Amino acid sequence: MPAPESDSTASDPAVAAAEAELARLRAEAEAAEAQLKAAQAKAALAAAEAEAAKARAGGGVGAAASVPAPDAPPAPVPASSDEGRGAAAEKTTAADPQPVSPEQSAAPAEPVDGAPLDAGEVAAIVKGYTFEAATLDLGALVNGEPVAEAQIRIPLGMMNRHGLVAGATGTGKTRTLQGLAEQLAAKGVPVFAADIKGDLSGVATPGESNEKLLARTRAIGQDWKPEASVTEYFALGGVGKGVPVRATVSGFGPLLLSKVLGLNATQESSLGLVFHYADANGLALVDLSDLRAVLTHLTSDEGKAELKELGGLSAATAGVILRELITFADAGADVFFGEPEFAVTDFIRTAPDGRGYISLLEVPGVIDKPALFSTFLMYLLAELFEILPEVGDADKPKLVFFFDEAHLLFKDASKDFLAAITQTVRLIRSKGVGVFFVTQTPKDVPSDVLAQLGSRVQHALRAFTPDDAKALRATVGTYPKSGYDLERVLQELGTGEAIVTVMSEKGAPTPVAWTRLRAPQGLMSPTPDPAIEAAVKASPLLAKYGTPIDRESAREILTAKMKAADDAAAAEDAALAKAKADAEYAKQKAAIDKQQAAADKAAAAAEKKAQQEYERLLKKTAGTTRTSRSAQKSPIEQILNSKSTQTILGGVIRGIFGTGRR
Repeated sequence: MPAPESDSTASDPAVAAAEAELARLRAEAEAAEAQLKAAQAKAALAAAEAEAAKARAGGGVGAAASVPAPDAPPAPVPASSDEGRGAAAEKTTAADPQPVSPEQSAAPAEPVDGAPLDAGEVAAIVKGYTFEAATLDLGALVNGEPVAEAQIRIPLGMMNRHGLVAGATGTGKTRTLQGLAEQLAAKGVPVFAADIKGDLSGVATPGESNEKLLARTRAIGQDWKPEASVTEYFALGGVGKGVPVRATVSGFGPLLLSKVLGLNATQESSLGLVFHYADANGLALVDLSDLRAVLTHLTSDEGKAELKELGGLSAATAGVILRELITFADAGADVFFGEPEFAVTDFIRTAPDGRGYISLLEVPGVIDKPALFSTFLMYLLAELFEILPEVGDADKPKLVFFFDEAHLLFKDASKDFLAAITQTVRLIRSKGVGVFFVTQTPKDVPSDVLAQLGSRVQHALRAFTPDDAKALRATVGTYPKSGYDLERVLQELGTGEAIVTVMSEKGAPTPVAWTRLRAPQGLMSPTPDPAIEAAVKASPLLAKYGTPIDRESAREILTAKMKAADDAAAAEDAALAKAKADAEYAKQKAAIDKQQAAADKAAAAAEKKAQQEYERLLKKTAGTTRTSRSAQKSPIEQILNSKSTQTILGGVIRGIFGTGRR
């Protein structure tokens, strides 16, 4: 019998929390599985109903499916022979890339009253969108009502001829982008897209079924089922959720950086000279602090000579660039620059099952820096152009790059910047990369760039002002001739509908088609944050790019150089101060010595003069005494010099010499 669990283990809060979390996750997994089974059952039921309707109709051509008008919410569609043919056509298109000519398939239903196209025009559209190679399915033709037999497609091999997805806010551009990305990934083509609002992350989660959705998809011949795509999340500089994507300042280049900083043409060319100086002197520009260090050095006393040698770069212009850089960095943009620098080839990956990765750049955290965001995308595109080899026309692209909010890229752009974009878009096709610009109106994209775009998905446009009306007429004028009154139709399109024309396999534009677009199979709302965070932590790229690196670059080199210069200057100043102090000491010592010599000389002269005076006085007073004080005499001298002795001696002498008589 097993021993009972100890009370300490049973009451451990950590164990209890872990068990509660396990129970919650198990319940969520069971609920998700139940939802998936329910959706699959409903899809199977819809297919069975379609087959039954087809059997009842005996394969004949019935009336068109009853569906809501373009501006009304879709309702369930009754089973009909048209619906059966739509389901069959969808299965053939999705599973078999072989061509299905209009003659081989069932003829399209007769147009309803008030439809803009007649039967001949509908047949021409069906023929125009029938291709031999693999395709992406955009949706079904709308001719008053959806025509499920008239599927609108784009050849997979033409996706590297670029395209435009445009339309007013809320018309379904994001869902169109999501549907294209899902189909591309399913066919083994990696996709890169910027998730501006965060709701594109739903591609990583299976969609949620409902009657309204199924009714809509049945009406356009789409066999809808929930399915998730393999997804990788990225974030600029690690701001937000995702694997950090960074670039070095050198890699970013002066042209793109000038766009971000808002420099004029003169300042842009001056910044190019600064980059040239840094490159010529081995100063690696990794982050913004490196570029600031170079500019600070060039405007300092030590760098004035080098600044002069650059030519054309004034100290005032360098100062303006430096101030703009400081403002740019203080706004938090410095985190986007650094190392490890992201290798754009990591966007071109496929999963073990052959599906392409959908790489989402999560940018809600930097939406307040639109110029940086859009320019960073252009940097990634330019890097792809530099790195990838030439492949010519391939069966499918190596990568499709969706450039959302494209108007931000072209706003206030210089001529050189626009020329660089145009050249990149024109030439990157041969590298196997397709670029789709996603924006609100075609006028947001320069005409030179629009001329390079082969496919167009135009959602509804609004014309509330005279400028809007003018832009609408200009947009209509760019389409091939068709049976539509496009100026009216473009304002009547419902959500999820668009005017489509693509590039055929022969390189010619297909007929203009009013299209009700297919619904994405992923979630049409954001993936929950915990799921995104778990996916980021599990990414193999996190170990490669997650930790920033700070190697020796221009800032460190110039700091060391300036320190050495400062140390040399300090040593020189110290030596100069010491020499000056020594000179002052020598000067003062010489003055002191001179004063001492003068004093000594004066003292010697005074002493000599005093000696001379003494000798003069001594000579003058020789033989006289000016004092009563006499020298001390010995006793003999006292006896001999006494008066008695003198008298006796005088008498003796006189007696001896006989002088006594005298």
